[in-house]
Formats: sequence, C-alpha cells, structure tokens
Amino acid sequence: MHGGHRSHVTKLKELIVKKSIIKWIAIAAVMASGQAFAAADDDAWIAKCVKDNAKEGAKDEVVKKYCTCMNSKMDANETQSITKWEKTHPDEMKACEKEAGWK
Repeated sequence: MHGGHRSHVTKLKELIVKKSIIKWIAIAAVMASGQAFAAADDDAWIAKCVKDNAKEGAKDEVVKKYCTCMNSKMDANETQSITKWEKTHPDEMKACEKEAGWK
C-alpha cells in the first residue's frame, strides 16, 4: 500500500512542478511581448521626432541620437510626443543636445 501512495504523491509533485513551469513560461512570454511592444512604440516616437526635426540643420545621425536620448528620459507612460515634451523639459533637451553633438 505504501508504494502506491508514494507513487501518487510523486505524480502529484510532478504535476505541480509542470504547472509551475508552464505558468512561468507564460509570464515570460507576456513580459517579452510587452517589451517588444514598448520597443516598437519607442521606435515610432523616435521616428516622429526625427521627422519633426529634419529641417533643423543637424545631420540625420545627430537628430536620431538626440531623439533617442530624449525618448529615454521620458516616462514610459508619457502621452506627449518628444517634440511637445521637450518644450517643457529644457534641462533634458540641453543634456540630449550635448550628448548627440547638436551644434
């Protein structure tokens, strides 16, 4: 009798471990998809910033570096474009201009 009970307990433990592994895989997948969405969202904001600043006289790579810097300083939940946000954040704007080599 003891062998049957032990086997049942072992199977139960294996089932719990498998469910736990599946749960963590699902959590990791959701987190990864959220990060991919955030990256795509960041790319869209940066592209809009580059377009907004295309006629400012700086080289394309400088503008992209500036926009990437500004985007990194913004909160992930920010709803304004980088172009609008920079108007109310002059310190961040100056720091990113310097980092990007904007002259």
